[in-house]
Amino acid sequence: MIVALRPLEWVKNLFVLAPLLFGAQLDNTSALRSAAATLIAFCAVSSAGYLINDALDVEFDRRHPVKRNRPIASGELPVRTAIAIAVVLALVGIGIAGVVEPTVAAVVAGYGGLTVAYSALLKHLVILDVMAIAGCFLLRVVGGAVAVDVEASEWLLFCTGMLALFLGFTKRRQEAVREDREGAVTRAVLEHYPLPFLDQMVSLVTAAALLSYGIYAIDSPLVGGRMLATTPIVLYGLFRYLYLIYAQEDQRDAAGLVSSDPGIQAALVVWAVTVGVLLYV
Repeated sequence: MIVALRPLEWVKNLFVLAPLLFGAQLDNTSALRSAAATLIAFCAVSSAGYLINDALDVEFDRRHPVKRNRPIASGELPVRTAIAIAVVLALVGIGIAGVVEPTVAAVVAGYGGLTVAYSALLKHLVILDVMAIAGCFLLRVVGGAVAVDVEASEWLLFCTGMLALFLGFTKRRQEAVREDREGAVTRAVLEHYPLPFLDQMVSLVTAAALLSYGIYAIDSPLVGGRMLATTPIVLYGLFRYLYLIYAQEDQRDAAGLVSSDPGIQAALVVWAVTVGVLLYV
């Protein structure tokens, strides 16, 4: 059951904490509690979404060379049990969010609805599948902002969306490369994603993410242009990510790369420390 919940994927929910950090609320005990509760709520609902996704894809996953080893596809976790756990997790997550703020509960519920829509339909629709992934990231940031009563900068939200599209299109490229190499159908929508098109999309959203972050850094609501000091770190992090995918042909997903690559981890630590110094010292 624990494996089926995909706890490594919870790293994506750290976007919930972005408003807490950029809103200079780390020294606010009440905001810390609200952000932590909201983070837990998103983790619970996201795991519920993974269970639903695997339950819907069980027959396809059983024919997949790698996914057939997942708990539900392998039969270690019965489908009915997985769905029951998903329902409980979703209710618990929305309930925790409701304790923080009813609006947060609405955002978490919307996130859950979007993940189910993605699993049932949107992931089969070219471009809309990646846009749905981006929408999930944006809802994480919005939920975190509402929880700590901070207004998220429009440029920060735009940058988050572009970064999410970056992660989505690079993931599709990894899957397309793996499918070409192994000759096995890993995702039906990939037939609409030729590699040249994916390369164009990756280039576009990479540039958009960097530019939007730069604009946010120039006009940071709290520290102004001093936030520009963090842009070289962001550049390195994105370039390192692209290097691993293109030059090293690394097939790990975003959570796997972030949790195991020393270069990306170092960039995240240095970035977080630099932002902390700019905002709090």
